[in-house]
Amino acid sequence: MKQYLVITFLLSLTLGFSQNPNRTFESIAYKNNVLDIKVSDGVYKIIPFSDHIIETTFIPEGEVYNPNSHAVVLKPEPIQAKLLNVGESFKFQTEGITVNIQKQPFQISYSYKGKPVISEKKGYVKNDSLETIQFNLTKDEVLYGGGARALGMNRRGYRLELYNRAHYGYETHSELMNYTMPIVLSSKQYMVHFDNAPIGFLDLDSNKDNTLTYETISGRKTYQVIVGDSWTDLIDYYTDLTGKQPMPPRWALGNFSSRFGYHSQKEVEATVQKFRDEEIPLDAIIIDIFWFGKDIQGHMGNLEFLKDSFPNPTQMIKDLKSDHVNTVLVSEPFVLTTSKRWEDAVDKGVLAKDSIGNPFIYDFYFGNTGLIDIYNPKGKTWFWTIYKDLTDIGVTGIWGDLGEPEVHPSALLHATGTADEVHNTYGHDWARLISEGYKADFPNQRPFVLMRAGYSGSQRFGMVPWSGDVNRTWGGLQSQPEIALQMGMQGLGYMHSDLGGFAGNLQDPELYTRWLQYGVFQPIYRPHAQEDVPAEPIFWDDHTKALAKKSIELRYKLLPYNYHLSFQNHKNGTPLMRPLFFEDTTEALKTEASTYFWGDNFLVSPIMKSKVTSKDLYFPKDNAWFDFYTGEKFFGGQTATVNVAEDNIPTYVRAGAFIPMAKSMQSTKDYDGNVFELHYYHDASVEKSIGQLYNDDGVTANAYKKGNYELLTFESETTPSKIEIGFEAEIGSTYKSQSKMIDLVVHHIGGKPKWIKSKRKRLEFTYNENKNTVTIPLEWNTAKELQLNIKLK
Repeated sequence: MKQYLVITFLLSLTLGFSQNPNRTFESIAYKNNVLDIKVSDGVYKIIPFSDHIIETTFIPEGEVYNPNSHAVVLKPEPIQAKLLNVGESFKFQTEGITVNIQKQPFQISYSYKGKPVISEKKGYVKNDSLETIQFNLTKDEVLYGGGARALGMNRRGYRLELYNRAHYGYETHSELMNYTMPIVLSSKQYMVHFDNAPIGFLDLDSNKDNTLTYETISGRKTYQVIVGDSWTDLIDYYTDLTGKQPMPPRWALGNFSSRFGYHSQKEVEATVQKFRDEEIPLDAIIIDIFWFGKDIQGHMGNLEFLKDSFPNPTQMIKDLKSDHVNTVLVSEPFVLTTSKRWEDAVDKGVLAKDSIGNPFIYDFYFGNTGLIDIYNPKGKTWFWTIYKDLTDIGVTGIWGDLGEPEVHPSALLHATGTADEVHNTYGHDWARLISEGYKADFPNQRPFVLMRAGYSGSQRFGMVPWSGDVNRTWGGLQSQPEIALQMGMQGLGYMHSDLGGFAGNLQDPELYTRWLQYGVFQPIYRPHAQEDVPAEPIFWDDHTKALAKKSIELRYKLLPYNYHLSFQNHKNGTPLMRPLFFEDTTEALKTEASTYFWGDNFLVSPIMKSKVTSKDLYFPKDNAWFDFYTGEKFFGGQTATVNVAEDNIPTYVRAGAFIPMAKSMQSTKDYDGNVFELHYYHDASVEKSIGQLYNDDGVTANAYKKGNYELLTFESETTPSKIEIGFEAEIGSTYKSQSKMIDLVVHHIGGKPKWIKSKRKRLEFTYNENKNTVTIPLEWNTAKELQLNIKLK
């Protein structure tokens, strides 16, 4: 009897509670890579996409299977899967993930390489108003996901509404924002993606009974379970499933001039000229709603330059381009009844309808309006034609604002369904419209698509999300790393904030400075705000401006490093900003967002409170870390009190890292990938290390796929008596590589080397005793490997 109780207890640990007691097993069959399980109230259809991804759909009795997904682009691979009958259960087994099907009581659970992952609890249940899918959780799991929220890193305990909605002026807490996504990630290193578009809820154990529940008004009862051996693998597999982010144009990693907003051509040109006069680098200017109307209200939908304010927009854009400044224009999906395009939109049938087929008209803050129906081919074509005309005159970036949509009445009808059925995917499909338009009409140009709302899989359209109308306060700043880290884990690696804060009239030089310093180490550098307080550094006092300039110049020096992060994101889905728990399994780090990794080799801890002069900082274990500014060394696995300077935030470089840095520039157009500094952070504890640098022309779409790239690899081997550094290059089939002029800077060398040689030839070098660095000028023909030997004392 005791033995029976032990076995029963172990089964309950593995499978959790049994499912709907009225659901009974009837039959099972595996054919053509699809497992069908017939139960008393419907059918389970289970499809393995790979050894790490499996999809489960429940089709209730009386319904038909819907294969259409807004998110999934990966095609299931025919893989070696086995269906095993093991007594009272079946195992559907791949090399990695396994589905366990218990016949009585009926139960579905998942495991990876023999280790339990998650199990259905009641599985699919239809309530009075919502359809639900319910799972068991273990009591110790930390849960992430749900899109962009400000809740703390552990989102367990919340019932999160899945309805994209702006939150104006939020600070440290926001339960509902512009990007809601039906994604759950667990500290047990798995992900569940609910593949369904209509609105609903994601309940992350709000009743504290170890239950995860997806709730929706309608649609597919489909979810994918994704597993991996590391966090980066997990995100790689998820972005295989839903699409990789294309690389942005290189200029998108530069500095933006933006505010709400520039009222005239004269103001735009004067602002850009002031950046140039102050020698503060600049790559783009974003023009808000005043490009098509003098006032905030009454003009939305005009979507053409107001000639009174912008008398010659084509020449303006051309002149800006010749000054290496890209033009980005705001647009919204609303056409007001007072706009110039209203009659055209009605005549051409491009607006969403009411129940009797007329344009659905309603009031919101900006006026009386209709909404472009991007699900109607007429609406899609009409909208893209406007963008195409703007691109033809030189506009290089599209800003999609209010794309939740901001006001989206439930009674409104789209060509494919109700407002509530497509509300969450409207921004997603708006980005799709732009992406597909570029591929058709500008196939060699990388789009820049700045969007305030999207959904799971939006990254594949090149979407660059931002965190909405955050308050211009310390509280507003404090929530930003969490939002960016969470969104990067959910595939949207370019989540960023309005640097300096957007909402409110607080003019705090210290807050502005610290926010811009944080911006150096977040994906997009874009100060933006309401007009009450200047967003641009050129309009601040001299001291604040000088500090901002220093931050922006550092951002440009890091361009080659940051561009490589874009390549990593494009190739593997790896976020640019990464939580510490990606590498360090210390329990407390599972909920840590105030310090994070910027790429592979930087540890960054923003200053998010006023008058901070020192900070207790944890250094991830299994590494040594060097202060990026002072060179001071810290050992991993410990917390240390560090000094905080006015002109930077605490930033550390991993021992053994290679950090490529650019020469000074005023725009990314000045960047020369053939001339750069390469900083190697030597430490005796790191016997071998490797670094890479991706380069292409910065503008061509799909450059990597087309072979129009080079990938440089740097390797080091260290012994007590010498350092060997090797260089090799992978040159794409269509890329014309040139020799590289490199200043190799070896940090923490420990004294002047006896000699430095390449192929037995002694090389010239400079030793800086104060900085403890060696600088070696090199010319490298990338057609050949290059090897250096540094003889230590």
